[in-house]
Amino acid sequence: MSAALQLFSTKDAESVSIDDVAALAGASRALVYHYFGGKQELYMAALHSAAEELQERLRPKAPGRPLDQLAAGLTRYFDFVEAHQAGFAALLRGGPSNRAGEVGETIENVRQSLFTMILENMSAPTSNPVLRTTLRSWIAAVETAGLDWLEHRDVERPRLEKMLVDYMIALLGVAANHDPEVHELFDRLIHDQFD
Repeated sequence: MSAALQLFSTKDAESVSIDDVAALAGASRALVYHYFGGKQELYMAALHSAAEELQERLRPKAPGRPLDQLAAGLTRYFDFVEAHQAGFAALLRGGPSNRAGEVGETIENVRQSLFTMILENMSAPTSNPVLRTTLRSWIAAVETAGLDWLEHRDVERPRLEKMLVDYMIALLGVAANHDPEVHELFDRLIHDQFD
């Protein structure tokens, strides 16, 4: 599994072979097939493992103000992006042909987990459609920013992470104009941050 994660993190899935994984792991090709059945099963096992690692990294590590927690979470997110560059890019740009199936489901589970963590961190209402749309839009922006950063690297990571926190504040500010519950949340977050 460690060898598969290393290869899928540095190359896109289509260019990794079972032979590559076996050679890096110091195992026989037959052994890899025995445990995983084939390349797709190995890829999915590696993807699930990477998704679990990302979700664990995103969990708040210590109590703190919500926007500070968000900033710390972004740093851990970009640490993950940097450690798994090619795999992250291949996954979010399309990955294997069955992206709509189990791969797509795994990606959506990570997004849902991130969404839930943000709601919990902000002590936010869980059933507000304006807030849901706002947070999902922000998560999409973070993914896009990660891909852009990997491709160009012309914005320093700390600056990009700060921009994304500011972007969350801006999005919540706009949403606050459209929903009283979000307005209350926005006021509380800003008050907590600068109190």
